[in-house]
Amino acid sequence: MIDDSKYKIKSIICNKQKLNILFYDNYESEISAELLRIESPSAEVQGHSKKEKITPLNKKNVSIVNIEKVGNYAIRIIFDDGHNTGIYSWSYLRKISENNIILYKDYLERMAKIRNV
Repeated sequence: MIDDSKYKIKSIICNKQKLNILFYDNYESEISAELLRIESPSAEVQGHSKKEKITPLNKKNVSIVNIEKVGNYAIRIIFDDGHNTGIYSWSYLRKISENNIILYKDYLERMAKIRNV
């Protein structure tokens, strides 16, 4: 049986630069606005396959303008660069939370490759 408390969110505290998330299993996470923006689950960023994923550049200073609840399973994050199409499910937020160091390192490597091309 899957422990879905791992994915349910007890609270989200948002400031312009990060989300602090507390899951029902008491796992706590802090995710930067930059990481949320560059890993947006939108088709605009993720594409329709892994090969189509883009690397948004110059998002270090991006800020969160607002968050909107989407049903009982997700939030939409509105960023100050105009991006607002990502629907961040509770399970996607957990995935980013648990892998934020790896995801950010991968992003830096992708940026370095782009700049050296």
